[in-house]
Amino acid sequence: MNGAVDAEFFERLAEFNDKFAVALPQTLGRVSAARNAFDTKQPQTELIRELHAVLHTLAGSAATFGFRILGQQARNIEQRLRVLMTFDAVAPGEWDAWLAELDGFVAWALHDPKLAYPTEESVK
Repeated sequence: MNGAVDAEFFERLAEFNDKFAVALPQTLGRVSAARNAFDTKQPQTELIRELHAVLHTLAGSAATFGFRILGQQARNIEQRLRVLMTFDAVAPGEWDAWLAELDGFVAWALHDPKLAYPTEESVK
């Protein structure tokens, strides 16, 4: 009986992994849409909150569904956003730098989120 329960558990987990993978492009599309609407001179609070929520969800769930590196990178970008969110005012250049990181993350995640995340050294 134990083996059957384990097999059923892993079968269901594989189904959830597949659902996560299928939904990932749509999730990243939400990130891209919010990013494209983002005005670095007058950031909209609702877009910041949406980006934070999606990144937080990705960071928390990705590893569970077999996307460990994706989760780690989402957490890194989410934490940088959280720091920016603590300030009353953020210079447009700071937002531009964060958005460039976000763009790199989305491009990588759409290509193959199970590959190693590119670093500045690996790109050179």
